[in-house]
Amino acid sequence: MKGKIEKSDEQWREELAPDVYRVTREKGTELAFTGEYWASKETGTYLCAACGEELFKSEDKYDSGSGWPSFSAPAEQASVEEKPDQSHGMIRTEVTCGRCDSHLGHVFPDGPPETGLRYCINSAALDFQKR
Repeated sequence: MKGKIEKSDEQWREELAPDVYRVTREKGTELAFTGEYWASKETGTYLCAACGEELFKSEDKYDSGSGWPSFSAPAEQASVEEKPDQSHGMIRTEVTCGRCDSHLGHVFPDGPPETGLRYCINSAALDFQKR
């Protein structure tokens, strides 16, 4: 992972598309089954839409039935950070980009064997690099 990126809210707003800004900087969520990557089965790497950091690999993507891209593990543990999230009357664990702190989604302990984790990520927070 490269060094941390710090930008003002104004800089992010100028650089990011409105839907990407809403999800990554305002902790928004796209509707289930509407994101670009929720059903994708292409081989490649998922990057942070805000800074280009490598976040997830297609080998770790699976169909969780949730309507969002789901991964059993990040590409590298340092590429994401996990933070307590008690918003909306729920207790969850938020997942952010380890490089630019963009909101990506949440991680849940109901994933497939090996990790048992489900990284439930918004498509708007991701770019895809086909292999």
